[in-house]
Amino acid sequence: MKDLDRKQHPAVRRLLDLMDPIGYLLTEVFHLLGLFAIGGATVWAAAKAFLEMTTKGHASIEDLLLLFIYLEIGSMVGIYFRTNHMPVRFLLYVGITALTRHMIGYVQTETLPDVGILILAGATLILSLAVLTIRYASARFSSNASDGVDG
Repeated sequence: MKDLDRKQHPAVRRLLDLMDPIGYLLTEVFHLLGLFAIGGATVWAAAKAFLEMTTKGHASIEDLLLLFIYLEIGSMVGIYFRTNHMPVRFLLYVGITALTRHMIGYVQTETLPDVGILILAGATLILSLAVLTIRYASARFSSNASDGVDG
């Protein structure tokens, strides 16, 4: 009961009215700095991977899939920057691509496929079904807030 009385006090109300915009500004600055840091780190990692491919003189399928992972992360950051909505499907695409990349490396190094390849294939299937579910839900229960980002 006393907490409600304190918030009604004019001095506390003025202080809250002063601090709310400052808090909002600080969270927005942190949000933007975080997005730029993630975007910059993604560009840096992609450039490093590309330079390593050029010094090798060739690109394996694993290298190309790694570049696709960086592209998907960059696209996800760009969409989030513009819309303030996290495109969940892109996270699933990153997971599917990473599992596929790992599966290719696994098949290339193992002489006989074992249960590990089945686990990777099952995980890829589960993520693919998650993408299908999200796409279906976005089409069936669309909202104007997402503007088709997840759908």
